[in-house]
Amino acid sequence: MKPVTGDAPKVAKSDQEWREQLSAEEFHVLRQAGTERPFTGEYTDTKTVGVYRCRACDAELFRSETKFDSHCGWPSFFTPLAGDAVIERTDRALGMKRVEVLCANCHSHLGHVFEGEGYGTPTDLRYCINSVSLRLESDDSR
Repeated sequence: MKPVTGDAPKVAKSDQEWREQLSAEEFHVLRQAGTERPFTGEYTDTKTVGVYRCRACDAELFRSETKFDSHCGWPSFFTPLAGDAVIERTDRALGMKRVEVLCANCHSHLGHVFEGEGYGTPTDLRYCINSVSLRLESDDSR
């Protein structure tokens, strides 16, 4: 994973420690900025009410009330839970300019955010997040 400028992560582990904690797919996405295949993630179409947490460090990231159907193949949210829950940085990895979204707590890769696509949401933003980066805590389980 590319280094993040600014504050150091609150949760910092070696690659070995992350590999022991995460599955191979989780490590690939969260720690190596990979992407799961579209329409394969467990949260792409879920309507369960609750909080979406970072699968690596358990930080609260998104609420189900901000999730919407974008039909893009990954869970989409129009805003993070709190402004400081995520870090956004420029990503030019695929020869185009995108904005990568990272967990502010552990600097794990979550996905990307896109603006101005015309969705009828309050922010006109689409946080396109890998399901494997998330863990849903339903309101029923809290």
